[in-house]
Amino acid sequence: MLRGFRWQLIVFVTALALFVVSLFSRPADVPAPEVTPVADVTATHTPEATVTDAAPVAAPAIIPDTGAEPITFIEAVVGSVQRLNPVLAGLNPVDADITALIFEGLTRANPYGEPVPALASEWVISSDRLEYVVRLREDVVWQDGVPFTAADVMYTVSLLQSPDFPGPADLGRFWRTVEIQQLSDHLVRFRLTQPLAQFTDMLRIGLLPEHALRGTTAAQIANHPFNLTPIGTGPYQLEALRSSDGSRVDTVDLRAAPVYRQRAEGQTGYAVERFRFRLYDTFDAARAALQSGTVDGLAARTQAERLALINTPNLNLHTQVEPTVGVLIYNWQNDATRFFREQRVRLALMTGLDRTGIIERYLSNSALRADSPLFPGSWAYVADLPWPAPDVTAARALLENARPPRAESAEATAEATADGSLYRFSLLVPDTPALVSLAQEIAAQWSQLNIRVMVEAEAPEQYQSRLDSGDFGAAIVELSLGSSADPDVYPFWDEGQYPDGLNYGGMSDRRIAEDLERARSDPNGLNRMIHYRDFQEDFIERAIAIPLYYPLYTYATAPRVSGVQLGFIGSPASRFHTLQDWAITESQ
Repeated sequence: MLRGFRWQLIVFVTALALFVVSLFSRPADVPAPEVTPVADVTATHTPEATVTDAAPVAAPAIIPDTGAEPITFIEAVVGSVQRLNPVLAGLNPVDADITALIFEGLTRANPYGEPVPALASEWVISSDRLEYVVRLREDVVWQDGVPFTAADVMYTVSLLQSPDFPGPADLGRFWRTVEIQQLSDHLVRFRLTQPLAQFTDMLRIGLLPEHALRGTTAAQIANHPFNLTPIGTGPYQLEALRSSDGSRVDTVDLRAAPVYRQRAEGQTGYAVERFRFRLYDTFDAARAALQSGTVDGLAARTQAERLALINTPNLNLHTQVEPTVGVLIYNWQNDATRFFREQRVRLALMTGLDRTGIIERYLSNSALRADSPLFPGSWAYVADLPWPAPDVTAARALLENARPPRAESAEATAEATADGSLYRFSLLVPDTPALVSLAQEIAAQWSQLNIRVMVEAEAPEQYQSRLDSGDFGAAIVELSLGSSADPDVYPFWDEGQYPDGLNYGGMSDRRIAEDLERARSDPNGLNRMIHYRDFQEDFIERAIAIPLYYPLYTYATAPRVSGVQLGFIGSPASRFHTLQDWAITESQ
């Protein structure tokens, strides 16, 4: 009687057998990361982590136990954990370091600072350079096993665009100018208000899992338990937040993410299975831990810290140029210093200065001489710019041939030259011994040109206030790209960035502005290289300002650590870019 149902029975029995096999062979549930509970935090105040009940988040399967102790790298950092959330990490350097290993963006920076695909597989730019259609990878899953899709991109951008976004203000302002549309599960379209070649660099912002935060608004995100139980797509995932006294997180343990190991880029390397961040209150305490072998790595955040690491024995030192340039700028807008608008005056000041000797004497072991307004290591940097050789005689000839000051500044000029000098102005500088000495040496060299320079050193707040208000004749200022890996220096040198931007001296040169506008609007990499070469050559030829030095970044590791290499340092977390190649030996 069952002969007519024979094939149905075969299918049923087969299905039942497969179900039983899967039931007994599936991995056991893995507990959520061990979390030292952390107190609620607000968007306006970010105290140190303390005790509360954080909602657990399921973790993926643990790497199979081979019986050997997992290889662990211990990084010393100074500060406290607040929110392990990539859209908020810009508010706290410690969070930025840790989230860089947990989360990924649509793009990442390669060792030359160029944007390359990360969670994006490719993108197409429209002919008007306003639309970017980005295809997402389909082989990526979150660390809890849920597939990565366009919904995650849409959700993350919705937080950034919200008026209630509690993260860095400039990040929110930028993203509110961008339109985004989901075209399919793995295709999104961005539309800009104006061409911006830097846009692919902006896509490096870490993405959040929509499924884990569904319904959470921007106003709520700062206090969400997710910030201490993060789920990313990156090479490492959170294993535990630990506290030695039960009140403050002092250790953050990460482990290699199994879902990342399944991806093509995660199948080789990553000998470091565990990555531990140990938190210290002071740099001196962190350095002592490195020197004693308690930790394996420590990065310097200031030049004083860098010198301390250099003077610590038995360490491996890794050095790279920061994306910062120390430059001497002129005030083009002050009536008393309108002579800075004259190109021959600026060229005379440049020609009459021996920058090499100054940097070697006063910034030895902390900076390199700068020969461009861009940064070495960047794909846009030009190393062979036509700098004039230091020549006091040639500088004097340039001053003799300079046009006289304009009539409206004649009274100020008369006052300036009452002591017989050709020109007289102040040089504003931060009140640090090295920079004050450097400024005094510059003043001494220019005195040979019959130019009188008064060095005015100010504490940080007063110094910044005077820069912002234009209360200076000339100034030494450090211009930094911050976390950006793109060489766009438009905010510093475009005439439209005065008085409300970072063009502190009101520099106004149409050729420079056109170079920068072309470079920042053309997304073609080869064209941008040409535009930035034009900008750098014009900058030196027209003596817009005097690049002086590049601060050096130093990362120190213990002797047992090998394989560490520093590429372009777009942010301090860039030191982890080659973590896949790091190795640790057993002997100290």
